[in-house]
Amino acid sequence: MPNRLATESSPYLQQHADNPVDWYPWGEEAFARARAANKPVHLSVGYFACHWCHVMAHECFEDPEIARVLNDDFVNIKVDRQERPDIDDLYQRVVQMMGQSGGWPLTVFLTPEQEPFFAGTYFAPEDRPGRPGFPRLLRGLSQAWRNRQDEVRENCKQFLRGFQVHDEQLLAAADPPQVDGPGEAARAFARNTDPVYGGLGRAPKFPNPSCSDLMLRVYRRTREPQLLAAVERTLEHMAGGGIYDHLGGGFARYSVDERWTIPHFEKMLYDNGQLVKLYADAYRLTGRPAWRRVFEECIAYVLRDLTHPEGGFYASEDADSEGEEGRFYAWSPRELHAILGEDDAAFACRAYGIGERGNFAQDRSVLQRSVALEEPEELRLEGVRQRLFAARLRRVRPGRDENVLTAWNALMIQGLCAAYQAGGAPAHLRAARASADFLATHLASADGGLYRAWRGGVAKVPGFLDDYGFLANALLDLYESAFDKRDLDRSLELVDQVLENFWDDGLYFTPRNGASLIHRPLAPFDGAWPSGTSQSVLALLRAHEMSGRQRYFDCAQRVLAQFDAAAARDAFGFAHLLAAQEFARVGPVTVVFCGGREHAASLIETAHRQYLPSRVLALAEHVPLGEGRGLVDGKPAAYVCQNQFCLPPVTSAAGLRDCLA
Repeated sequence: MPNRLATESSPYLQQHADNPVDWYPWGEEAFARARAANKPVHLSVGYFACHWCHVMAHECFEDPEIARVLNDDFVNIKVDRQERPDIDDLYQRVVQMMGQSGGWPLTVFLTPEQEPFFAGTYFAPEDRPGRPGFPRLLRGLSQAWRNRQDEVRENCKQFLRGFQVHDEQLLAAADPPQVDGPGEAARAFARNTDPVYGGLGRAPKFPNPSCSDLMLRVYRRTREPQLLAAVERTLEHMAGGGIYDHLGGGFARYSVDERWTIPHFEKMLYDNGQLVKLYADAYRLTGRPAWRRVFEECIAYVLRDLTHPEGGFYASEDADSEGEEGRFYAWSPRELHAILGEDDAAFACRAYGIGERGNFAQDRSVLQRSVALEEPEELRLEGVRQRLFAARLRRVRPGRDENVLTAWNALMIQGLCAAYQAGGAPAHLRAARASADFLATHLASADGGLYRAWRGGVAKVPGFLDDYGFLANALLDLYESAFDKRDLDRSLELVDQVLENFWDDGLYFTPRNGASLIHRPLAPFDGAWPSGTSQSVLALLRAHEMSGRQRYFDCAQRVLAQFDAAAARDAFGFAHLLAAQEFARVGPVTVVFCGGREHAASLIETAHRQYLPSRVLALAEHVPLGEGRGLVDGKPAAYVCQNQFCLPPVTSAAGLRDCLA
């Protein structure tokens, strides 16, 4: 018999609707039940494409005996972290306070007042060295609640104090402030980039696009060769490794090894949106055709496999199919021979690094580009790729999370706009426009605000800071691509709402009138995507350049000053905020076009093709800086200004290129 999760719109919650566990969604009903029964709360947080969430569900939540203990001794709440990142962020900190690294599934035990007293991540159904099995853990915590509740509540006080101390440490002042925080961080990232395979650290390896983005931004200012070399090494090995889908395009979430060979196979919209932008920016900077191929293939994947018919983008694809992680993506030599014949199969095995023993499970291999090919061989490989892709379409696909999330769609819009500006493909601009229109139609609230998530006609959960900040930037990108003033106006509305709802002498992740939690989170750290704080600061700085409104600039500078010391201590966690600081430090170049979009098309295209991470583009009739500026000798013109100084207007693409060099 289905439990309460059967009526939820979240695909992740629906995955647990047939568990024997008596699940509740997060809400007052669950906590009222806990108070009435004087039971602790078992909170489980995960997401649709999470492999280890599936493992724990199968091992523990589908087990009748474990479910009986959970139902007898606890009130059980299931949360989709994609719908409620505020809950996830808050209780991940408890795991970190306990000296663990956090992750998913997140397992937390709370009082009926939402106060945590124990937390962890994945628990197996049996005891393992140094770690209790889930049944033993449940018995111990249940007994502690019944027999030593005062001690349990004392634990809660320590965690609550930990939240306060954490925020106080984050906001501690720097003495003295950094001279060049973005530059120092970028150089540190370059020093710590794997000298052979690229990427930061060892296994497991994540793409960390915000770190590469900062290195590119600082390289544009300083031209220090080690910065570009570190980024290109990372991009090259990622694009050649198994983390990249060589048949269908798109990146998996991370690699379990340092060579980028074997991915954790789930594909997330947020990764691909950020990586499309990163490869497009690298292409604008270097002109390398390989980077263009990658971002175009990633976009093709998203448009083919992650797009709602009305233009919104779905959240992710699962790692598993037919009960096995990676089954959809791995190949054996025998399979290739059956599809391609002897000669082409031998060629494909050489090109894609497939051996008899395999590099993955059951003597199968994840495809990677293991050897350099000459141009005729590349043409041959494209035909092979198409045949293998067609064969793969006959396999059982991984599940798809059809949640449409505002913040993640905004990241994809940003990527599409960067791709359009880098390459000029109208389809990329159309896709960005369609997603923005979808969000405006389905995820805008009656008061002009945003919802977090939509699925199957249902929009739910008021938006968080990242929803507003990400979409404000995405709409500015869309404006700078197509120059539709409605995008500029809506972006400024969202920036105003950031200050109205999330500002209290700084930026908070949750709105002031949002759902009540035991602690209002700041959440300034980057994770797999930039923080809402950093994206909102960047939006404030860009909006200031567009509008001239001083308050935007002052608030952005306030946040940069608040986290200057924290960013100096932990550049990795603040990489995107340092990118916003770089934008402010350089002083953005503002290019104002006169003569309308169509007549100034060659000038606009010239600006689009340049890698200028600290720049603003606008039509003269749309911004205060354009007042009094017009055609030059009857010709469309571009006015280039920086730090209150404007160069003489130019009317040719070559002249503008020289100004922007």
